[in-house]
Amino acid sequence: MAYYFLYPSKDTTIYSHPYRQDLNTGIVETLSLASEKGATDDLYYPSRMLLKFKDSELKETLRDKVSGSFSANLKLYTTEYSQNLPVSQTIELYPLYEDWENGTQRYLERPYNNGVVGNGASWLYKNNGTDATSWSNLVTGTTASFSGSTTPVSGGLWYTGSGFESTQSIEITHDFDLNFNVTDQVQKFSSSLFASQGYPDGIPNNGFIIKRENDAFNNLTSQGELKYFSIDTNTIFSPTLAIKWDDSSYVTSSGADILTSGKIQLNISNNKETYRQTEEPTFRINSRKQYPTRTFTTSSNYLNINYLTSASYYSIEDYTSKEVIVPFDTEFTKLSADSEGMYFKLNMQGLQPERYYRLLIRHDNNDGINIYDDNFYFKIIR
Repeated sequence: MAYYFLYPSKDTTIYSHPYRQDLNTGIVETLSLASEKGATDDLYYPSRMLLKFKDSELKETLRDKVSGSFSANLKLYTTEYSQNLPVSQTIELYPLYEDWENGTQRYLERPYNNGVVGNGASWLYKNNGTDATSWSNLVTGTTASFSGSTTPVSGGLWYTGSGFESTQSIEITHDFDLNFNVTDQVQKFSSSLFASQGYPDGIPNNGFIIKRENDAFNNLTSQGELKYFSIDTNTIFSPTLAIKWDDSSYVTSSGADILTSGKIQLNISNNKETYRQTEEPTFRINSRKQYPTRTFTTSSNYLNINYLTSASYYSIEDYTSKEVIVPFDTEFTKLSADSEGMYFKLNMQGLQPERYYRLLIRHDNNDGINIYDDNFYFKIIR
């Protein structure tokens, strides 16, 4: 599978509002970019989101699954709750300088109140509790939060400079989902993960911080609130890190018949429809002209191997919600060809269990773009 999905090992929101600077939200179902008005002043205080993916899963994916160069995207799905947003805004992502604890609190559980002991990351601390540890002060090549009489320096510490920042502009009339290209950051992580194998030293994988641009200074007017599903959601919309690479090989048999025009019939011959997460099946695609040219021969032309063009791709949708899990990606979801015909491989471990998925095939030929959706589906089981 040229798309492989990783899910966060931890995520949380940290709040700069004076009443919530020590608040942890490590098990809340959503993440938030908020802009809360102060109780005793006319300022608006931002929140930020933290996410991290496991070193072991990143290393295993890059070492054992990826072939050649790769691309990486971090996607967060917005909830239906968004309010008071400006016409446009820019969201920023940076790799964090130091590690942090996820915590096990919810939004309304104030530390030390009613016997609740705070734990996990907050605006002031990378871990709360009786042994609370503050975020570090500035070091070379990093940026921290803003300072002032009402808001201490904190809110995380992150790397800055070339290859560390990813941004996304959001318009109020557009989809609020976030989809950051984090290839540069993951390459820096992977350099550190593989340093013992002769790679240059990179930066440690402490995860990402996501924030509004200049959130420290846009505090005179409300920036509204954006909410995103967290790893604790009960939906299929958990944040995902998609690692993508080209695993295709297009080598046809001698004298192959390539279907460059005309209507065709297409099916997937070996879809057993139920797969475990540990499987990596090869899906074989059979295709033929819907109206074959009349010929005089002693064998059936239905036995001939026909090939789609090299500009052919697959896509995966969630069967129930119709959410596109893997798009038709002209770089990373190409169909392969060998002496037996067309095919593609899927590593099921990157897909969520107990879900049905639909397979779609795209074939670009002289007639244009053709999409085949003949209810090809399968289910992932544990």
